[in-house]
Amino acid sequence: MTTDALVLDAAAQDLLFREARTANTFTDEPVTEEQVQAIYDLVKYGPTAFNQQPLRVVLVRSTEGRERLVQHLADGNKAKTAAAPLVAILAADNEFHEELPSQFPHFPQAKDVFFAERSVREHSAALNGALQAAYFIIGVRAAGLAAGPMTGYDAEGINKEFFGDGEHSVLAVVNIGKPGDDAWFPRSPRLEYDQVVTTV
Repeated sequence: MTTDALVLDAAAQDLLFREARTANTFTDEPVTEEQVQAIYDLVKYGPTAFNQQPLRVVLVRSTEGRERLVQHLADGNKAKTAAAPLVAILAADNEFHEELPSQFPHFPQAKDVFFAERSVREHSAALNGALQAAYFIIGVRAAGLAAGPMTGYDAEGINKEFFGDGEHSVLAVVNIGKPGDDAWFPRSPRLEYDQVVTTV
């Protein structure tokens, strides 16, 4: 079996990938600040270009915050987001380059050499922020929680509502918690190895 070729044991493989699913319902068990910090403290080590770290996370815990968010979601995402124990807005900070002198110290000039232009920063922040968002979802699973990531929303509305500075771009909205009743849709098919991988 291919699972035997991996160092990670089969139970961990199942937890992170094979049995993990996008959750649509959750129990009312709260997600603690300690759990979220543990998730971040794990996934912050995921690789990005130039060690840039554009991901920014807004935890929506208050009723008022939830109402502000839900109004910008697609209709099919509103009820489950209103009921989720915790919602995280994942966004890319397009001014991430300001942190590069401390986060990429062996070449602090990268801030100006590579990222002086806004359009270059936006492209890089979108790609590397999406990588970090994926790491975040895997981290949620590693904490024994389920994630319900969504991109069905009015991005401009969320950006204005939660990031009024114009420097952030929403990447995903993620519901987080313990899965509830009928949490999963049927597993969708996946492409096989030979359909994806070629050798040259």
